Amino acid sequence: MSPFDSPNLGKKVTLLLAHGAGAGAHSDFMQGVRERLIDTPIDPIRFNFPYMQQMVEEQRRRPPTALPTLISSYQEIIESIGTQIQRPLWIGGKSMGGRVATHLIDHPKIAGVIALGYPFHPPGKPDKLRTDHLCNLKKPLHILQGERDTFGTQIEVNRYRLERSIHLHWIKDGDHSFKPRKSSGVSLEQNLDEAAKMITSIILS
Repeated sequence: MSPFDSPNLGKKVTLLLAHGAGAGAHSDFMQGVRERLIDTPIDPIRFNFPYMQQMVEEQRRRPPTALPTLISSYQEIIESIGTQIQRPLWIGGKSMGGRVATHLIDHPKIAGVIALGYPFHPPGKPDKLRTDHLCNLKKPLHILQGERDTFGTQIEVNRYRLERSIHLHWIKDGDHSFKPRKSSGVSLEQNLDEAAKMITSIILS
């Protein structure tokens, strides 16, 4: 398993980004985030989990592998990047990718985690929370979440008792991919711009 993007050795910080369950590193969302970080001191490096790479090669859909397997695959990429580049390393990803990253927040090579649309619960099942492991965190977890995200809306998430090391950043009227309604007065491009500014501020502060 290798990164989708080649490392840029001239950057100050690496940000590893994993994809969501249904669309890989090449998706419009992942590409949009990467493009907005290219001109910053951050080096955004995307990668595909093995099941997704197989899906791309075979041109047919596959379900994600089990969470422990995804965690192991992400750890493999961390170790690989860590041997190539000696600089601060942040990890994260969209939806499922961000969730997997949170399970590796205590990895010694990691400075922190950025989750883009954290799947707090499956849509329509707010009682099935995926937050049990988000306790006693020793490193920062930053979650960029659309206000209307069906995996955890602003109203829902604000009711949760989350650790102080978990920082929430709300994307105006955004859905799970930060897309707003036309009536909101903002566009998807503006929300992605804002997300990139948030990421840059978080990592470089």
